[in-house]
Amino acid sequence: MRFMMLVIAPLAVGAASVPDPAALAGDWVVDLSATPDQIYTKPMHLEIRADGTVAGDFYNSIIEAGRWKADRGRICVSFRTSDGAGPYHSSACRVGDIIQGQTWAEQRNFLFNWNAIRKPAG
Repeated sequence: MRFMMLVIAPLAVGAASVPDPAALAGDWVVDLSATPDQIYTKPMHLEIRADGTVAGDFYNSIIEAGRWKADRGRICVSFRTSDGAGPYHSSACRVGDIIQGQTWAEQRNFLFNWNAIRKPAG
């Protein structure tokens, strides 16, 4: 019985604290640097819609087939973009004040992890 209480308690806490989807909306600066000494950033704009879809742009490409979900104590998005040569599949979750994400480029055979911060006002 004690074991069941320990397992169920963390699950109940995560389900009770679902973040506001608006926490992902807006303008972000995505750090795509391959090495710390060569800073490389690109803009991302997310529109979080009430029907569960995501619109906007990432890396100067229109977001296609975007979806969001708030569950288990976090808010996440998944979407597709394209550079004309092939699709880029991205997924990301809000963690504190940042977004942690990854992008898979099937045609280029790579998976890239990235972080984003809110675009400074002004």
